[in-house]
Amino acid sequence: MNFDIIETMKNSAEASETVTFAKALADDTRQRIMELCCCNPMSVNELVEAMEVAQPTVSHHLAILRNAGLVITERRGKQIMYQIDQEKLANNCCQVARVFAPGMEVEVVGKEP
Repeated sequence: MNFDIIETMKNSAEASETVTFAKALADDTRQRIMELCCCNPMSVNELVEAMEVAQPTVSHHLAILRNAGLVITERRGKQIMYQIDQEKLANNCCQVARVFAPGMEVEVVGKEP
C-alpha cells in the first residue's frame, strides 16, 4: 500500500472531502436520490413524489449531497432543480480508488464537448 499518499491525505483538505463524499454515498435514501436525478434535474416535490417519503427527509438528504458537492442546483422560477454533478462524482470515485487501490491506473474519461 502506498503509505505516502495516505499520509499526505491525512493532513489535507482532500482527506476531508473524501470522507464527506463517502458519507454522502453511505445512505440508501441518498443513493436513491442520486439515481433519480442523475441525468435529469428534479425538484424536491418531484423527488418526494417519486420516493414516497416526507419532504423534510428529501431536503435533509439533498443538503448532505449539496455539502459534498455532488448536486448541481438551478433555480427555475420558485423551484430549485437538483441534478447530480456527474463530473464531481466521477472525480471523487477516482480519488478514493487512487488512495485505496494505488496499484491501479485510474482516470476519469469525460464526454466529448
